[in-house]
Amino acid sequence: MGAFLELKEVHKAYFLHGKRIDVLRGVSLDIEKGELVSLVGASGSGKSTFLHVVGTLDAPAAGTMRYQGRSVFDMNDAELAEYRNRTIGFVFQSHYLLPEFTAAENVAMPALIQRQDRVMSLRRAKELLERVGLGARVEHRPGELSGGESQRVALARALMLAPSLLLADEPTGNLDPTTGEGIHQLLREVNRDLGLTAVVVTHNEVLAQSMPRRLRLLDGRVQAA
Repeated sequence: MGAFLELKEVHKAYFLHGKRIDVLRGVSLDIEKGELVSLVGASGSGKSTFLHVVGTLDAPAAGTMRYQGRSVFDMNDAELAEYRNRTIGFVFQSHYLLPEFTAAENVAMPALIQRQDRVMSLRRAKELLERVGLGARVEHRPGELSGGESQRVALARALMLAPSLLLADEPTGNLDPTTGEGIHQLLREVNRDLGLTAVVVTHNEVLAQSMPRRLRLLDGRVQAA
């Protein structure tokens, strides 16, 4: 059957002012179900590009990626959209909350977009907010939340559709060290309690070392950190 997620010789390049920039140079990596993985690397090393390819937000120039044995980039557009929506939860450095909606409505938004039952969706959203320690903030809007609280809302939103893979791109980059450690602790709890596979890109070497598996992106390739 192979690993939960398999990348084989994945390449990605961009062109800037007519010059080719190779970002990923043959990345091969197996991630097992339930693993919690940190990925570090210098600024501009391609960490976000790697995460965008894994999250199917960007297609590789070459190489393959298999999810539970199925070739992801052989899917058609409709299948790929379904895979992304059902399988992957995203958390970014900027939380991207909608300011006119409450915390609960922001968390429920992925389900509401899919026209799932509003009452049931909001009920699950409130349960998720309680899980991330924001049970008292369900009716607050983003402008009434701290940076750490907003990022917790973003994490709850990423869990709304019960994904099997969580991808976090510098989720603590805009937070102070203490608040950032709280978010990383929460990621560890989610991984443990839900059995969720998670890949966390971070520039913080200390926090990365707290993850069970540590990787580094160097010269376009992934290696053990």
